[in-house]
Amino acid sequence: MKSSSLRAARFLRTSALGVSIAMAAISAPAFAQDAPADAATDDSDNTPIIVTAQGRAQLLSDVPVAISAVSAETLQNSGANDIRQLNQVAPSLLVSSTGSEANGSARIRGIGTVGDNPGLESSVPVFIDGVYRSRSGIGLNELGELDRIEVQRGPQGTLGGRNSSAGLISIYSKKPSFEFGATGEATYGNYDYWRLGGSVTGPIGETLAARLDGVWVKRDGFYNDTNNNRDINNRDRYFLRGQLLFEPTDALSVRLIADYTFRDEECCAATYVSPSVNPYIGNLNTPSSPGAGATPTTNNIINVLRDLGQPLAAFNQGYSRDISVTPGRSFAGKTKDYGFSGQIDYDFGGATLTSITAYREYRSSQAGDVDYGTVDILYRAPSDDSYRQFHTFTQELRLQGEAFDGKLDWLVGGFYANEKLTVRDNLRFGTQYGRFAACRLITGTALAGLYSPTNPSCIIPGVGPATLLGAFGPAGPDIVAGLSALDGISDRGSINDQYRQNGKNWALFTHNIFHITDKLDFTFGVRYTNDKKKFSATFTNDNTACTTIQGLLLDDLSSPNATIRAVAGGLIGLGCQGNSTAELNNASIRDKRSEDEWTGTAILSYKPIDDLMVYASYSRGYKAGGFNLDRSALKSPILPFAATPGGAQALVGNLQFDPEKVDSYELGAKYSNGPFGLGLTFFRSDFSSFQLNTFNGTVFLVQNINGCDSDLNGGDRDQSKFTGAPNYNAAAATTGACPTDDVSHGVRSEGFELEASLVPARSFRMTAGLTYAKTKYRDQLVGNNSGAPLDQALRLLPGNNLSNAPELVATGSVAWTPDIGSSGLTGLVYLDGRMTSDYNTGSDLFPQKAQDGYALFNARIGIRGPDEKWGIEFWGQNIFNKQYAQVAFNSPFQEGGTSTGTAFADPQYPGGRQIFSQFLAEPRTYGVTLRGKF
Repeated sequence: MKSSSLRAARFLRTSALGVSIAMAAISAPAFAQDAPADAATDDSDNTPIIVTAQGRAQLLSDVPVAISAVSAETLQNSGANDIRQLNQVAPSLLVSSTGSEANGSARIRGIGTVGDNPGLESSVPVFIDGVYRSRSGIGLNELGELDRIEVQRGPQGTLGGRNSSAGLISIYSKKPSFEFGATGEATYGNYDYWRLGGSVTGPIGETLAARLDGVWVKRDGFYNDTNNNRDINNRDRYFLRGQLLFEPTDALSVRLIADYTFRDEECCAATYVSPSVNPYIGNLNTPSSPGAGATPTTNNIINVLRDLGQPLAAFNQGYSRDISVTPGRSFAGKTKDYGFSGQIDYDFGGATLTSITAYREYRSSQAGDVDYGTVDILYRAPSDDSYRQFHTFTQELRLQGEAFDGKLDWLVGGFYANEKLTVRDNLRFGTQYGRFAACRLITGTALAGLYSPTNPSCIIPGVGPATLLGAFGPAGPDIVAGLSALDGISDRGSINDQYRQNGKNWALFTHNIFHITDKLDFTFGVRYTNDKKKFSATFTNDNTACTTIQGLLLDDLSSPNATIRAVAGGLIGLGCQGNSTAELNNASIRDKRSEDEWTGTAILSYKPIDDLMVYASYSRGYKAGGFNLDRSALKSPILPFAATPGGAQALVGNLQFDPEKVDSYELGAKYSNGPFGLGLTFFRSDFSSFQLNTFNGTVFLVQNINGCDSDLNGGDRDQSKFTGAPNYNAAAATTGACPTDDVSHGVRSEGFELEASLVPARSFRMTAGLTYAKTKYRDQLVGNNSGAPLDQALRLLPGNNLSNAPELVATGSVAWTPDIGSSGLTGLVYLDGRMTSDYNTGSDLFPQKAQDGYALFNARIGIRGPDEKWGIEFWGQNIFNKQYAQVAFNSPFQEGGTSTGTAFADPQYPGGRQIFSQFLAEPRTYGVTLRGKF
């Protein structure tokens, strides 16, 4: 891939939007928390924009906050049904989903939570109608009819609270109206896509109004599973929301909301990454000659997969959506998300009280053929007893008023949350895992000549066992027996592991604006947060082969013969992958943690003229620590739990990770004269204990990434696996530590955002946006607050950009709604685009996971009746059918023999002979929508 400077130059030279963006860039009209519904700006004129990002109603041009938002009309034109479509109109935002839609990830300025471990909370939380949602993936549900969506950039530690270290997304639904009205829409598109939506609202009495919204969606999947004759990544969901609005006086408003979402879908499939997709794949997908094992130009794991049933065409299929799935395996998933909230606003005269009370339940189950290939290696079966579930109660109180003749605009408040998280997991080795693991071991060593995939232990009958017995001397019987036990693993693993976490947090906060003069303001806010978590887990596991192999071979780990030690370690590691062992059957562990944190903000803003504001700000954000809900993090799988005094309970501390903290600085300017608006923000944010979740092909690693102020002399970039690589160091596991006093921030995000809008006529609006964000790891990195060495799997991180953090992103849109004659008819012509520079999709930054820059465009054209009582629209998403990967990842357990030379080693192959899979983005979709309202 190209250097960052070349990428940036090419991006701006070739971008059709680049010229306009270099002149003026925009975000759509901005709003903020709790802005009244009638404050929404009509996209077709230049009405001043009212926002409440600081907890009170203000003109956008008066608010020294980096905020973007999208109005209802822009959401409708762009075809946005969930927060993913915001990517097209918010350049600093990137939303993606991978292995499960329950764990979609949102990133702002290149920062976000990586992976789908529910133990990690969101760096960019989602609020819907003022209610905190437990994970940002919940925003991938249907949202019904909306008033607006807001994206606040940078840490929001004062009003947004914990877990908003990178920003937050606020979604606001349309309120009930005291005037009767109804809407309806019907959409049909390719992939047999159907979407029916509607709403009805009106008064029940003089002081009470109601609203009901509903959506039903059904669509075929984008992937073709030929083995099981079905499609994957389909849609089958519905959404209902009911509201009551009670306004007995001008001083009191009560809004009650209840909603329910249900999804019954199959998700999420993946394909193998081929050389035509990423040239750094090189020879990774090239099989070896029979009996040759791993050579400098071939990969033995491809032979194993082929001989056990995987068609070779899957390794060279480019962006084809034909997937490899084990016959009988399923991606079935069901999601229920429902809850209730009540918001009370009361004006005492001198102050206004706001109370938001909510209770929510969220439950998602997701089966999967999680090796993403035909060979049955690893799977989760559909089960009502396998799911992740959140029960969440939240309460927020705010009191806001003025003092000293309006010189002080003050706000105080409190927040409480009680979240109960349950994860029940049934991840198991597949029916072919044992043979696959045995064949992987045999073909990846000097034993490749014994390879016989159709025979027990994957070796030639007679000759194979005899050769092993002779080659390994006294250890031979143990190795032959251990290989046989490994070969026998079939449908073994977790029966129903249960993880439970009860989190309670409360906070007190204040946010105050001091009007020093008519032109100069000073804003100061501070928040104190107390967060406590109690964790417990109980395991059920029937993988007795692990304990058998450990019993046979533990003594051979201390053999003076290096080959015996390596083979014994390989057999144990493959037989006990991820600590899947019957030794844990009925074992329980528990732990707890508590933390306190101060966050806040300080802003100095100045308006030299009415149309211009400049400001400088500092803010501190915080994301809570927690527990890695994955047994693999307890220890290495080699030694049994009994080798540690106290067993699994004594190791539970290894599941903890520290809170993430950020210090952020901004300089900004906003200009608005009505039809034209322009904004520029320069930012720098330093993240300490950055929470990183990485899948290394076998287990998920969770580390707190920090920097070191002293020179580590390459200790964070060396490795002890590939002896022929230039960065080989036999002692790499012990290098790279940092003195505790020298530990500091590990990630810096800095750059600028340029925003503008132009409404030269009521029927015409142009928008564009440009974000340059250099979001990088520091050059010297360590793995926790104490300065422990960085895990070797993360050795490419130092000095490089974070995953899914393109340096340059440009967005733009044009909306034209011309009158057609004098009959009241209007037309609609809408186009939006997003152009992205190169970036890496893998959190370990392996080059095989790199993604070239690309551009996406959506379009819509239609005609509308008088007062938009009816309309017909033809639309397309990703109209040029751009193919790209959302995320590439290590194909689980599918790594070939370890290289001892320069081939298949650093720098091009940091994963060795590890092969890769990818979650593809959505292809081109198109269709027609009919709308009506009265």
